[in-house]
Amino acid sequence: MILRWLAIAGALSAAIGVALGAFGAHGLENWLRQSGHEAPLSQRLAWFDVAVRYQLYHALGMVAAALLAGSSAGGWYRCAGALMFAGILLFSGSLYAMTFGPDAWRKLGMVTPIGGLAFIAGWTCVALGVWRA
Repeated sequence: MILRWLAIAGALSAAIGVALGAFGAHGLENWLRQSGHEAPLSQRLAWFDVAVRYQLYHALGMVAAALLAGSSAGGWYRCAGALMFAGILLFSGSLYAMTFGPDAWRKLGMVTPIGGLAFIAGWTCVALGVWRA
């Protein structure tokens, strides 16, 4: 059951990432200007770009982990998927908040590396799962 939810969460995260990427390419800059976030515009656009890219990579990683979780090393893959999900929430989520939020929300940048560590741990779990399988 958890594998099904992991695959669903990964697929939906990928779909949201594609939609956000399209918004970033076609409307984000104007939205930021109209919202009064023009001053650090280039930085906000860069944060958004990184957030979308990492969300998409790790959404696919979650789906792959769910597909691999039926193997003899399934526990490693379930752990990998959960860590990738946590990484999306912390890493990409903090960057999205910094993009769309007021300047005071830049402090959320302290959370971003924790999400990055979750991504690293997730991929390490994938490697350990392959090693054990």
